[in-house]
Amino acid sequence: MENTTVRVGLFGIGLDTYWPQFAGLKERLEGYLGVVSGKLERPGVEIINLGLIDSPEKATDAGHQFRREDVDMIFLHVTTYALSSTVLPVVRRAKCPVIVLNLAPEAAIDYTKFNRLGDRTAMTGEWLAFCSACPVPEIANVFKRSGIPFEQITGMLHDDPECWGEVDAWINAARVAHVMSHNRLGVMGHYYGGMLDIYSDLTLQSAAFGTHIEMLEVDELSALRREVSDAEIAARVGLFRDDFDVQDDCSEEELAHAARTSVALDRLISEKKLGSMAYYYMGTGIAENEDTLSSIILGNTLLTARGCPVAGELEIKNVQAMKILDILGVGGSFTEYYAVDWNDDVVLMGHDGPGHIAIAEGRTKVRPLTVYHGKVGKGLSVEMSVKHGPVTLLSVVETADHRLMLLVAEGESVPGPILEIGNTNSRYRFPIGARNFMNRWNAHGPAHHCAVGVGHLAHQIEVIGKFLGMETAVVC
Repeated sequence: MENTTVRVGLFGIGLDTYWPQFAGLKERLEGYLGVVSGKLERPGVEIINLGLIDSPEKATDAGHQFRREDVDMIFLHVTTYALSSTVLPVVRRAKCPVIVLNLAPEAAIDYTKFNRLGDRTAMTGEWLAFCSACPVPEIANVFKRSGIPFEQITGMLHDDPECWGEVDAWINAARVAHVMSHNRLGVMGHYYGGMLDIYSDLTLQSAAFGTHIEMLEVDELSALRREVSDAEIAARVGLFRDDFDVQDDCSEEELAHAARTSVALDRLISEKKLGSMAYYYMGTGIAENEDTLSSIILGNTLLTARGCPVAGELEIKNVQAMKILDILGVGGSFTEYYAVDWNDDVVLMGHDGPGHIAIAEGRTKVRPLTVYHGKVGKGLSVEMSVKHGPVTLLSVVETADHRLMLLVAEGESVPGPILEIGNTNSRYRFPIGARNFMNRWNAHGPAHHCAVGVGHLAHQIEVIGKFLGMETAVVC
């Protein structure tokens, strides 16, 4: 449903004057660049390695090539001293995020061995092989004066987990930005009347993330439901029983309704090539549409678990947050906080509608509801808790000055009693306590929904924010 291959540009820099002066230096530096290229390789990433750029002429050509290759980001590996004129033409023309890799080839120079070389030319060549830090201030100066944003990663070529973890974070950020910019977000129905915080600027979403917004009609989904065969319904009910813990009080009739809608949803998603969807519709007065919308939860839950997150109440900002977490492979379940257990200092969070069953603690239960509170109809719903352990909350916030920002909090999903009402429900403990968490979170003015994923990801989200040019606020 989406283009997920990230194209990462890589080049090293050097000074062509050095090569006839110092035998073997160029080959040694190219070896360093080869190590970096190998460490960048991973599934879903294509490396465009232009080698050592050692003259202004090559720099101009490299800038053109990176543009032709449509790279999402560039890693600039500083191998030795190089003139800034061999750098500026590359990134100025490429016009994408650039990360300066200031990486020493070893933890330290072997001073004794170095000083025993005897030949001062050889000694200078050896020194230049360790001279990666030297031109970084020059490059930073020129980037700053040219208005080119950049980031730095400083460390060692080998045995430096912190350094290479930061590289991973930037590649992950590039993947998020790339997928979001190729994503087709379906918008079906209308806002829940009166939820003013949910109302979103769709143009702003497209401008900030590159997301294509596809307007959908509920009638399309209802029409597709008519085409679902009895065999498809039976097969989907079987899938429900495989993927969910279907409770005994769920009727076969309701399971069949949900299965019919689930199959139709899959067809709609496929036909429209969607990678996410936000919806809300009452269907009042048109029985077929009401039947469609009241049987949608199980199908939306399956879609969410398969990389196509679905948000209810037409929560467009929040489905963007859910999509970001899903791209990172950590879930992205629709949630909101609704109460506090002051005895245990935990915040109770959950929601009706779809959940991300891939991050559930145990199997997700399916329960029948005789009423969807605040909505029309009745039907089946899902009940789950997020896996116990570290979690991250993410909200995409539309600010008063018409920008988007990312709001993040890290906490823990902890065991304990939950409300068994056929909704997603979890207990979250925050390092700053429930009181401070709510006060600090609310101070940034988010909508009342957010997305939750497993693991602590605040730094990764900050890197994504830098990549996208968005402010990121970390509550805890």
